[in-house]
Amino acid sequence: MADLFCQGGDILGIGKNGHDFARLMRGVPSQPLEHFVASNLDKPLRDISFRKQRAPYRMSMEHSIGGCFLRENQMQTRFGRRFKRSFPVRSAFCVQRDELLGSQAPLVKTTPGQQQSIRLPGNHRTVITTCAQRPASAVEITPRLNQFSAGGSGLWHLEKKGIIHFPAIRKLKIEFPQAIICFSNVSIALSHSDFMTLTEKIIAKACGKTSVAPGENVWVNVDVLLTHDVCGPGTIGVFKREFGQNAKVWDKNKIVIIPDHYIFTADSLSNRNVDILRDFVREQGLPYFYDVIDDPEGHWKFDASQGQLKRQYGSQFAGVCHTALPAKGHTRPGEILFGTDSHTCMAGAFGEFATGIGNTDAGFILGIGKLLIKVPETMRFYLEGQLAHGVMAKDVILHVIGDIGFDGATYRAMQWEGPGADAMHMDDRMTIANMAIEAGAKNGIFAPDQTTFDYVDARIKANGTKADYDPVFLDRDQKFIYDKVFDLSQLEPTVAMHPDPGQRELAKNLGKITLDRAYIGSCTGGKTSDFLAFAEIVQGKSVKIDTFGVPATPGVVEELQTIHWNGSTVWQILTDAGVLMTENASCAACLGGPLDTFGRLNKSMNCISATNRNFPGRMGSKESKVFLASPYTVAASALTGHITDPREFLSA
Repeated sequence: MADLFCQGGDILGIGKNGHDFARLMRGVPSQPLEHFVASNLDKPLRDISFRKQRAPYRMSMEHSIGGCFLRENQMQTRFGRRFKRSFPVRSAFCVQRDELLGSQAPLVKTTPGQQQSIRLPGNHRTVITTCAQRPASAVEITPRLNQFSAGGSGLWHLEKKGIIHFPAIRKLKIEFPQAIICFSNVSIALSHSDFMTLTEKIIAKACGKTSVAPGENVWVNVDVLLTHDVCGPGTIGVFKREFGQNAKVWDKNKIVIIPDHYIFTADSLSNRNVDILRDFVREQGLPYFYDVIDDPEGHWKFDASQGQLKRQYGSQFAGVCHTALPAKGHTRPGEILFGTDSHTCMAGAFGEFATGIGNTDAGFILGIGKLLIKVPETMRFYLEGQLAHGVMAKDVILHVIGDIGFDGATYRAMQWEGPGADAMHMDDRMTIANMAIEAGAKNGIFAPDQTTFDYVDARIKANGTKADYDPVFLDRDQKFIYDKVFDLSQLEPTVAMHPDPGQRELAKNLGKITLDRAYIGSCTGGKTSDFLAFAEIVQGKSVKIDTFGVPATPGVVEELQTIHWNGSTVWQILTDAGVLMTENASCAACLGGPLDTFGRLNKSMNCISATNRNFPGRMGSKESKVFLASPYTVAASALTGHITDPREFLSA
């Protein structure tokens, strides 16, 4: 542990040893700095705490630095990517490490008050300058300093009066090639108002504030607006009515349109909706439209004579919007995403604020790119332990909704933390975040980590979408309206009974409920991992009831038709078991739809489904009953014809 005392006129920074650093400091004794030895600089950043004393403030740090010491290897282990950022610098010294330690060369100094960008070269032997020079290998830092996020810390910001706020830093998450940034003529202060939840941090950043509090109404800048064939035409109508028939959208690169709901139906009005979207896209020059057909001047018409099983879409079609959005590189940590669909909250799995809105709000966003929202309170669900064999992420969210009720999180953020959450892959996080709305939540959210960044970066690269983003991270101290620990190891296969997702029961106790149909698909249950789990149960067996399978995206179709198990594709394993598999990826019967929708419940029947909602009439007939369950449980139940605990079919 070492102490640094910061006074006005001091330079904050650290050299390889205390003597080098002290030589550069003015009026600061070198003794405390001698505790910093060379080995300390090679250790990861640890906890930083603050203790208020008489002026100057005292900053205590373990294996840390004064100012910020930045190392590329830490950036790679924490993020695995390069961030592009810039921030204004006032009265700042920028020095390169070797220069600090190895010579008496003067420091490069900016003019106080100037708004300049610091360029951090990847080659640590190049002197770091301001925007006057930019080596080809430079890492450019983008948001303003008052939006410079340090993981677990909230925001660092430099006020006009020259005070840097370091709000309870736990870990510095953003680190760069070997360099030191030293600030002069500043003092350290602590701002307790910056202890925020993930949702509050993202909203604060989006509205240009240092901090926000639950219940506060703020205007946020929108990063992405999503719409589809059901709500898109209405959204377009609102936009044209309010902004004019010839109005242009606020930012064509921030609008994503994905037809997916009522697509593979002969219903003429549903087919027309896709054409309305295409006309608007052509009029506005929107680049992110994932059309059903390839002809931009054409018209969509489903050909019922070809049946429902074989592909009837073009090369740009993306499938279910909530699954397609991340697959196409449109989900990025730290952003604001609004969508004209209640399950837009699924994108919260990527550490962003994502929520559903109505057509009126969406039409307003099309015009100005902003929306007035109320900051929600946050509920924390802290997951410990590991899921037992046969238990899936779907069981986790069904258990939680059953615990708090289907309205238990109304207009609140559901924040998922803990080692159990951290260990989940992205598909599981998406499953859980997707069903936040089933508890009435405004949004669901996971803290971004290396798993998130790897997933996001790979899909950004594959699709050429916007590459830069500004994630936020967990603060140690957060204020929750609800906080509960869940032991994943204690959970069992769970079913949500008719008529709402909050009616929780254990699958092992429901064997007397007979079934007429099984269904696997949708944004919640139509991912590749969902079908692999389903296939694990039914492989080599035959289903006893009508079983429908609807992949969420064309990408899922391709993967199921190319992944081989014991000489057969997973697709073949499913069809051999009697599952009716369609190549036409869409929402299909999850939202009911026209009478010819694949898998729709057109009469009174009991259906067990891997989808996300089971209100009366949700999948068709109002007389039907829908039981929500994991892909494992749906598969096991399809084999027996009654609700079945999947552990009966899984070897230990």
